[in-house]
Amino acid sequence: MKKIIFAFAFAAVLWSCKTASSSTTSSAKEEIQVNINLNEIKDDKVLVAVKSPKIKTDEVTYHVPKTVPGTYSEDNYGRYIEDVKAYDKKGNALNVKKLDTNSWSISNAKKLDKITYLVNDTYDIETGKGFGSDEIFSPSGSNINAGKNVMLNTHCFVGYFSNYMAVPYKLTVSHPAEFWGATSMTDLDAANTTDLFVTSRYAELVENPIMYSKPDYTSFKVDDMEIQIAVYSPTGKITAESITPDMKTMMTAQKKFLGPVNSTKKYSVLLYLSTMNNDAQGFGALEHPTATTVVFPEMITNDILTKEMKDVVSHEFFHILTPLTIHSQEIQNFDYHAPKMSEHLWMYEGVTEYFANLFQINQGLIDEDEFYTRMAEKIENASKLNDTMPFTTMSKNVFVEPYKTQYLNVYEKGALIGMCLDIIIRENSNGKRGILDLMRQLSNEYGVSKAFNDEELFAKITQLTYPEVGDFLKTYVSGPTPIPYDTYLARVGVTKTTKKAPTNVFLKGQVPYITVNQSTKEIIVIPNIELNDFYTHLGLKGGDILVAINGNNYSLDNIYDMIMQSDKWKENDPISVKIKRDGKEQIIKGNVKLPYEEKESFEAKDTTKSALKEAWLKG
Repeated sequence: MKKIIFAFAFAAVLWSCKTASSSTTSSAKEEIQVNINLNEIKDDKVLVAVKSPKIKTDEVTYHVPKTVPGTYSEDNYGRYIEDVKAYDKKGNALNVKKLDTNSWSISNAKKLDKITYLVNDTYDIETGKGFGSDEIFSPSGSNINAGKNVMLNTHCFVGYFSNYMAVPYKLTVSHPAEFWGATSMTDLDAANTTDLFVTSRYAELVENPIMYSKPDYTSFKVDDMEIQIAVYSPTGKITAESITPDMKTMMTAQKKFLGPVNSTKKYSVLLYLSTMNNDAQGFGALEHPTATTVVFPEMITNDILTKEMKDVVSHEFFHILTPLTIHSQEIQNFDYHAPKMSEHLWMYEGVTEYFANLFQINQGLIDEDEFYTRMAEKIENASKLNDTMPFTTMSKNVFVEPYKTQYLNVYEKGALIGMCLDIIIRENSNGKRGILDLMRQLSNEYGVSKAFNDEELFAKITQLTYPEVGDFLKTYVSGPTPIPYDTYLARVGVTKTTKKAPTNVFLKGQVPYITVNQSTKEIIVIPNIELNDFYTHLGLKGGDILVAINGNNYSLDNIYDMIMQSDKWKENDPISVKIKRDGKEQIIKGNVKLPYEEKESFEAKDTTKSALKEAWLKG
């Protein structure tokens, strides 16, 4: 799972992703039939009917997940389930008792024929509180919008009976004829108003999201893998066709980087674009073995969207390696009701995040300076978190404090752990091997159906690599010692440097230069603060109301557009700003002068290490 907090001081923007899972065994060889009716949506709720297998006990419990693998938070999806009822074959009601937020006990269970309940959605009640709140992260949540869109993350709609997780599931979805379900599953019903999906067990079902809306999708082949890009854009501003070229370039590069690691035949990217008005507020992505659900604001510009999609979707796709292929017993036998966490988030999320950056320099999508800048930013971000908290301890206890608030470090220090291990392996092998080779070896050693024991992984990695790798893992991953990043980067000829970098004209870190009058929706330059060069160069003053920039009118309703557009401004670009000062409008014309700040980065200076550096970045 990837969760990064993007703050514009106006909103918290989250990214995430999700790991793999596998169900426990069952004592019965039955099947569970589920019917979801999208034709009768009332108050953003849909009716779900679940036909039970033959129950052999007097009582049975029906669970909806407390959490799903890879979200690393207790989300309690049962909060959105209402009016649970149970019936025998004659339609007589059976007694149902709610045990906790996510569980219902059914009496006289030997007579049980089916249960029914209503599912409410999560998108329209989100507030954007973000990481650390009790809100469902949008890519793992649900949307139920009659006639427009249903984001059907199956774990939000379908539960399981105790001891019957390993039986086949048959899911039937009734829907309007104009709706089309984007998914990596195969629809076995030819009718255009009914879809039928069959999975071998519960864990397979919950790893297959479906997005229903009017069809807007493209598909293309990368080697022998079919890629499907499906988009829901409320206004039609963004289409699948408009983002497909960049997605194809990126995913082709990923497949080339990975080599023959995975055997996935179909992969779906389901992109939901939020109006942000009683709509999804958590932006990012959630990964599944053969799909990624992505949520972003619709107001985002096409070029910024494709840039963010490149980073987010590539991270999700690399989860094919770990934990979808390489994972511990805790993930293989995931307990949806009382989950136990693995020690190895440094690998599941950290190495995955490292690959999401490394492949871009490896395949020529970014240059060396950009790669070094990204790593420098991760070092800076990691320094703001607890650098002495053992990573394995944090990972094992990520649901509770003080570990929970350190979770974000999996994308910062976790990726840097991957980088250092890569350098160690490259140096010890004279550039011939790296961390990708290690992951391939671990894939061969374990695999989708064979899990490792948490406490044995470090020894196995050391056996497959070098003693120094084992020492690093013991000292810096399971131990409390901060990593000396400069020392490891110097081994490939890369040393620290300082560069001046442009920053956003409307923000200094998390501190804004602008605010909003909530009653008039006007954007105002904050009075009585020291303004940056952008404002002083143009003669803008505190208290000025920003009416329009370059002919585009702005207010609270589209303030994100203004901020996103400003990221594209270049030094000395011509600019026209309409302001209101002392009640009078005026237009100020001039050139953009960007604010700059000193930032630490890295530079390859030691030419004696050039061959090893090239093997690291391009090998």
